[in-house]
Amino acid sequence: MAVRIAPADVTDLQQVLTDHARYWGERDLRDLHLLALVQEFGETCLVARSDDGILGYLIGFVTPDRTGYVHLIATRDDARGTGLGRELYAAFTEAARRQGAVRLKAITSLGNKGSVAFHRSLGFDVRVTEDYNGPGEPRVVFSRSLN
Repeated sequence: MAVRIAPADVTDLQQVLTDHARYWGERDLRDLHLLALVQEFGETCLVARSDDGILGYLIGFVTPDRTGYVHLIATRDDARGTGLGRELYAAFTEAARRQGAVRLKAITSLGNKGSVAFHRSLGFDVRVTEDYNGPGEPRVVFSRSLN
């Protein structure tokens, strides 16, 4: 099955939200799926699709300080373990570089062991930042230079 990675559009994000549980299981992260990010940062918001629909997606953007920030990345339940997450990150990295990014960054909650392991496998530095999301709201911060 051929997989194509391309910029996402609002219709793609609406489809992902319809099938939310296939990407996130019991975790309800629908409120993090901001249509404005896809509208404004289309070249760095990506979907991986096959004839069977959207297998995975990544929502990201490049900040003014040239950081390629990954807001969300997910693969559908039947596409996990296939390397699709790595492919999405590679496509995002290239899109972010074209926009001048010199580093990558992402965050997750302290209990998200899968995300920590995945980002470590991609060569990210991992650190816990206390109060990242406000008082008493620590986050795991991933960072990696593109040099």
